[in-house]
Amino acid sequence: MDGLGGALERAATDGDVVDGWLRGLAGNQVLPVEVLARLLEFDELPASSLWLRSRTLDTAATELLVASPEVQHRLDVTENATADVEVLARLAQDPEPQVRLVYAVMLFEYKRRIPAGVLEILAEDPNPKIRRIVGEREKPPAAVQEPPIVLTADQRVAHPDPAVRMKAAADPEVPTVLALRLAQDPENDVRLAVSMREELTEEQRTVIPCTVWQHLWSPPSWIARQAPDPEAARRIARSAHVGLRRVLAAQPHLAPDVVALLAADEDEWVRRTLAERCEDAPHELLVELYATVQDRYWSGYRRHRNFARPGLARFAEDPNPRLRQAALDDPEAGPELVLRLADDPEVGGWAVRDPRLPADELLRRLTLPAHALAAAGNPALPVAIMHLLLDLARAH
Repeated sequence: MDGLGGALERAATDGDVVDGWLRGLAGNQVLPVEVLARLLEFDELPASSLWLRSRTLDTAATELLVASPEVQHRLDVTENATADVEVLARLAQDPEPQVRLVYAVMLFEYKRRIPAGVLEILAEDPNPKIRRIVGEREKPPAAVQEPPIVLTADQRVAHPDPAVRMKAAADPEVPTVLALRLAQDPENDVRLAVSMREELTEEQRTVIPCTVWQHLWSPPSWIARQAPDPEAARRIARSAHVGLRRVLAAQPHLAPDVVALLAADEDEWVRRTLAERCEDAPHELLVELYATVQDRYWSGYRRHRNFARPGLARFAEDPNPRLRQAALDDPEAGPELVLRLADDPEVGGWAVRDPRLPADELLRRLTLPAHALAAAGNPALPVAIMHLLLDLARAH
């Protein structure tokens, strides 16, 4: 420890290293509460307190933040979805009105279990905004009187408002023969709604000219109803109508052969929807999209339950940095692979955060400006070292 302590003492004279330690510890998800308490004392932490709102909090950490004299800490804990609801309930009587207000809002936003007595306390809050929030949420919904249907199917189909025609086009209660009158409607969304009716044949769908948008905000419910039936799902997966295939790909579970059909679909958004929405999306598709997608969602494929698989280590030398990063998700990869990637200029930060990194290398990299942040964020970092880093940061 003397050798390490001396190396860390020397490294602590570098402001960039110390800043990396503090920011790395702030992002470390396994901080004991006593380390978190010490970390909160530093003014040099990142200006954004997103790290407090996004980290996992146990009961002790929730209690620490709820009792903090810093208003911002108490505000942050109200927005943490993992915080203990019983401890959070103390914020209903917080001396700071803004804390009580945000707590009241987030109480309903996260649909948390509401401890007994909390609503009664908030309903009598001196702040009228808080009383209004609780009153509006607790007020029983007024009886809704459905207006009588005054338009016939013919009138709806011929209505000048395209929104009315679009609803008629998708309504199974409107006879098919009437709905098909809208197949040449001047509005694309009306024609699209007609083309996705359940009872149409492939031939009828094909002749309706329409553009299928990337996302369908009102997908027809009949596809979700038929998706559990493998035969019906196969029929939809083979449809020439790309909108039907995209909606099918968004279903949470599908038969393996249906998944295979959609994973090989020629339409990019069928494949992407499958990977983003279906829990059964295949590993190979997820890796392909992770490596090639150019918009901001590309990293999300790595979080799919089917992404991490043995064999990903084969990408450790791939020219694509995303695939070299994916190699770290191989559950059978050992410390050697992690150590090799730790010096990769593009994915080294991920490797240094990997708990499989050899312990001596993890500690050595705490002294390097380029790796201090990632090393301090490694969940395998010993608690004693966390305290030592804070001691040195405070001293310098």
